[in-house]
Amino acid sequence: MKTAKQACNMDTCLLCKLCLPAWKPAVATHRKNFTLKKGEMLFSEGDPVNGIYFINEGGMKVHKQWGREKELIVRFAGAGDIVGHRGIGTDLVYPVSATALETSTVCYFDLDFFQSTLQVNTPLLYELMMFYARELQESEKRMRNLAHMPVKGRIAAALLHLEKKFGTENGHIDFPLTRQDIASYTGTTYETAWRMLQELAKEGMISLEVKRYAVLDQEAVRTYILSQEAGEIP
Repeated sequence: MKTAKQACNMDTCLLCKLCLPAWKPAVATHRKNFTLKKGEMLFSEGDPVNGIYFINEGGMKVHKQWGREKELIVRFAGAGDIVGHRGIGTDLVYPVSATALETSTVCYFDLDFFQSTLQVNTPLLYELMMFYARELQESEKRMRNLAHMPVKGRIAAALLHLEKKFGTENGHIDFPLTRQDIASYTGTTYETAWRMLQELAKEGMISLEVKRYAVLDQEAVRTYILSQEAGEIP
């Protein structure tokens, strides 16, 4: 991880957007900007927590070890998203790892300054609280799906969620995703994920290109997901 040649624009991340104007000079003083190459780790599971990160450009996966040689992707994060917040607590150890999926730049704040920022900036504190609540709800829903929903339904739900989160570019989800990423995000094997993606494509619900996925029929996908949640057989 290298120090970025150019600092962030003070307008992208959650902290910069919601902190008080009078607090921005302090933000500019305490921030540190770094650049990561594709595949480079921002932090690893078990590392001590010294600060918090916000993504300025690029995308990352947040993941955990799942067995000896497997990983489970907990979430994907893009520009403006916070990363490293899962380590804030009593133990101050990261329970997850974060890896760049493409060239990315991040803004770093040490933990003491971040905590002072929360105490001073009520709108930021409120939004962070709501973010934790939304993430908890999403995590609980994903865990339920992992336990009860067939793989095909989990993949359909994942693509719909990622399209909503990151938007589209030329009709495709605007985020770099490999087939292995989708498999790790939905708790299945590469081979099964690819087979289910092909089935969804044959049914006209999605389209597939190299690292590019598009939801062609949102209503059909939503209906299919609901049928899977209800335990129906398509």
